[in-house]
Amino acid sequence: MATQNGQQSLWQQYKTPILLLGGIAAGSLIGVISPGLGQTLKPIGDIFLNLLFTIVVPLVFVSITCAVGSMANMSRLGKILGGTVATFLGTGAVAAACVLIWVNLFSPSAGTSIQLASAEVGEAQTAAQMIVGSLTVSDFPELWSKSHMLPLIIFAIITGFCVASCGGENSPVGRLLANLNDIIMKFVGVIMTIAPLGLGAYFANLVGEFGPQLLSDYGRSMVVYYPLCLLYVVIFFPLYALFAGGKTGLRRMLKHIFTPAVTAFATQSSAATLPVNKEACDSIGVPKDVSDLVLPMGCTMHMDGSVLSSIVKIAFLFGIFDMPFTGAGTYAMAIAVAILSAFVLSGAPGGGLVGEMLIVSMFGFPAEAFPLIATLGFLFDPAATCLNAAGDTIASMIVTRLVEGRDWLEKKIAAGQLQ
Repeated sequence: MATQNGQQSLWQQYKTPILLLGGIAAGSLIGVISPGLGQTLKPIGDIFLNLLFTIVVPLVFVSITCAVGSMANMSRLGKILGGTVATFLGTGAVAAACVLIWVNLFSPSAGTSIQLASAEVGEAQTAAQMIVGSLTVSDFPELWSKSHMLPLIIFAIITGFCVASCGGENSPVGRLLANLNDIIMKFVGVIMTIAPLGLGAYFANLVGEFGPQLLSDYGRSMVVYYPLCLLYVVIFFPLYALFAGGKTGLRRMLKHIFTPAVTAFATQSSAATLPVNKEACDSIGVPKDVSDLVLPMGCTMHMDGSVLSSIVKIAFLFGIFDMPFTGAGTYAMAIAVAILSAFVLSGAPGGGLVGEMLIVSMFGFPAEAFPLIATLGFLFDPAATCLNAAGDTIASMIVTRLVEGRDWLEKKIAAGQLQ
């Protein structure tokens, strides 16, 4: 009887990720056995993704505006924002150090015989243009797009300040925002009921259309990159969780991290994973004002997986062109480009491709190298997004520790606020 209860408890704890993994496995199997059938299921996957994408913009705007607008203590807001930036940069630096060691042990380009196709790299933007384009838009309607997340976040923070100065959460607008926030989270719950079917159909099309590429010459780089991601998750995610909340934080992270991780891996979108991350943070016990700020910012600025993939791409190109990937200057440039791509350019439209263009131009590679690393970007994206998005939940825990102290989780449990 105890065993049955244990099994039931395990199912209750991990029901959602098990169903998501089951849907992905079934979809992948369909894509392998019948690629044509897999591709015909694409509309079902697209419907699910479109539902997630359409809720992202109102979720980001309302949650941030509500969090800032209801915050009477502005010093707490400063601590949250400062802790967020410090956490993002700190984990990004750790990721960069890990990947530099890894690619020197295991070359991602060894044994490849890739034929470079001719391609043109678009006209490069100046650093000033990239910063302006990442932080702002030129017209109000452009804010309401998932392609302009960072400008939307900045706009929401400023709007929240204005709400706070005009009555805060007790004002008519403050109460409206709180109610809208509840409605949006209910909407997210409705969308997630069809997640196993939607992700299964999405993966059936993905494997059916692109499966052969996984066995091509790019396979070597994947053999280097994917184990690196796995090691980073196994080693550093628990360490981050232990720092954030001790053994209790580690247990709660392990219990709730799988659903965001699986969703991010399957959708290859941090934005699409944002609603799921929000639910995970609520279940772990992260304060709403922290998760409402950290998670949307993490969509565009917390990119440990992207830092790993950028440096693997750089090392890959160095190997392809018989250039030594050594020296402090080369490493410093690689880290700078990787963090810039992840921290800033990801907020711009087509940020991934812009980052790859930056790699080509900054290191002086010929234009033909661009389609090569663009293909690598596609192959790396599931794991990179998984690390990026799942790491946002853990980053929220770290920021909570920085804002509320090391015993924040124990206090919540002692007060009966968590199960």
